[in-house]
Amino acid sequence: MVVGQARGRVAGLGPRPRGARAARAHRRHRERRVTERRVLLVSPAFHGYHGAIAASLEARGHTVVRHVYDQHLGMARRVGHQIRHELPQKVGVGSGRRLGREQTAAAIEAVRDTRPDAVVVVKGDALEPSFWEHLSTAGLPRVTWLYDEVRRTRYTPELLSEIGPLATYSILDDEAFNELGWDTRYLPLAFDHRLTIGPARPRTKHVTFVGARYPSRQFALESLAAAGVPVRAYGRDWSSHPVDRLRTWSVRRPDVTGLRDVDRATAYRVMASSTATLNLHGDQDGFTMRTFEAAGVGALQIVDRTDTAGLYRDGVELVAFTSLEELVDLCHRAASDAEWAESIRAAARERTLAEHTFDHRVAELEAAWDTV
Repeated sequence: MVVGQARGRVAGLGPRPRGARAARAHRRHRERRVTERRVLLVSPAFHGYHGAIAASLEARGHTVVRHVYDQHLGMARRVGHQIRHELPQKVGVGSGRRLGREQTAAAIEAVRDTRPDAVVVVKGDALEPSFWEHLSTAGLPRVTWLYDEVRRTRYTPELLSEIGPLATYSILDDEAFNELGWDTRYLPLAFDHRLTIGPARPRTKHVTFVGARYPSRQFALESLAAAGVPVRAYGRDWSSHPVDRLRTWSVRRPDVTGLRDVDRATAYRVMASSTATLNLHGDQDGFTMRTFEAAGVGALQIVDRTDTAGLYRDGVELVAFTSLEELVDLCHRAASDAEWAESIRAAARERTLAEHTFDHRVAELEAAWDTV
């Protein structure tokens, strides 16, 4: 299996020519080659972010074909997926191996059908080693973008060492990969600035959270509600709708106003119109997509991280909290200090559009993929 190229080398360009005229000609040649590529984007469904990545690749001149390796279109297929794969694992009689084989075979078939010039893989841990072997045998340039800490994925160190180049949203993983000599770079997540969300809504009184329910998140939201903060949580884990109880294999719900899943455009509108929106990470070291989305839509973002320097300025483009008491105080200030809140909203959106869109991230992916 082919190992990813050495760090620091610009993919497929060879030695840089000397002289200003030669450099300009070299740059034009590089740009021409880049814009002619047919890119296969292999991605999980995950809220449709593959569409944003594809649009940014296309904006840079590429032809993009998307293969969503875990998509189950239609109610019948979704129910069938739950019965064949999710239910057996829930009751402890399944390993997911059959699903992995099916997804891997479909991804390999997509490579054969597409005949791409380069492959961009997002996460990809559901795919078996045979997929990566197929890419290596075909000599296809590729890059893999991890939006989760590697400890949360199914990757083994042996496989990760062979599938580079790697891009990861986790600073700690990037440091660990670098120490092992792997081709790696830190690449945070991003804001989809092309997503149309419609006209601005009147500001609501609510403090909102959009996302999955974890114990630390539930505790924070229930504590806010108990303190009199009008909290709303969006997502199947919070919703009491019978369909959502079935989808999550859970009956109990927290003591918080919970609403059903919303699509990304609706989530953007919810955050933008809220008095404030919460970004709660828990034990993640990478920054969630919500970090950039809340800022990008001009929301007042209250985040449980104090290490945002380099991405956003605390107190200027978002506000961080370190205790429940501070979180309650910030929510109350968001409702009472409009001038302060609006200044943060405006600064957050400006910073995001200047530095943190998918266009910015795709340029890094393009520079990283292996052309050997």
